Amino acid sequence: MNKQVFPDDHMAKQSIVEVGRRMYEKKFVAASDGNISCKVSEDVIWTTPTGVSKGFMLEETLIKMRLDGTILSAGAMEPSSEIKMHICIYNENPSICGITHAHPPVSTSFAIAGIALDMATYSEAVVNLGAIPCVHYETPGSQGLADSVAPYCRDYNGLLLANHGVLTWGRSLMEALFRLESLEHFALIHMYTSRLIGKTNVLSKDQVEELLANSNRLGIVAGGALRSASVPSNLLDIGGKK
Repeated sequence: MNKQVFPDDHMAKQSIVEVGRRMYEKKFVAASDGNISCKVSEDVIWTTPTGVSKGFMLEETLIKMRLDGTILSAGAMEPSSEIKMHICIYNENPSICGITHAHPPVSTSFAIAGIALDMATYSEAVVNLGAIPCVHYETPGSQGLADSVAPYCRDYNGLLLANHGVLTWGRSLMEALFRLESLEHFALIHMYTSRLIGKTNVLSKDQVEELLANSNRLGIVAGGALRSASVPSNLLDIGGKK
């Protein structure tokens, strides 16, 4: 097994500030919404403070802490109350090195509706994201919310949090961000096809397995299995001929 490589403090802080800026510019967060963290050793992370816009953070406002909750370096601000959720994820799956929590409008709408994004409809989502379950509602910032995500941290790449928002994680913070972007894109496409167009072709089991075989050869870590169709429904051309 390859030894895990962590970013140094400077790289981690730079990454958090950059990820926060991208989240804000993409309107995945508003005001002081969301939180971000990045692991720099087996039991130490950098994370975002409470009450600060993710689009206008400074490196000196970030907080360094151990996974037992001990603060190692901080300015005048406290970590987000949702740091419990981050700590739970890191402890549950040590391979994770970066986490994003945000409220992108479309995927958060599915979270509010309690609808998981788990249908094999979009090949890129099959390869890069996998199924995204929706977990039951718990109060934001509570230990109950942290405990609710624990069962999913090893087998999935992200979650919808009922009536709240979304979570993604990865082997690096940038991978977590890319999964956040992919999740919102997948949600938008699913909304168009299932809710507006009113027709969705679901990939068959064989089609999904072929996609996953290709992604495994490229070293892409897929998430939980998406629901597939028993037979393909997408093999007709525009004229209706096979």
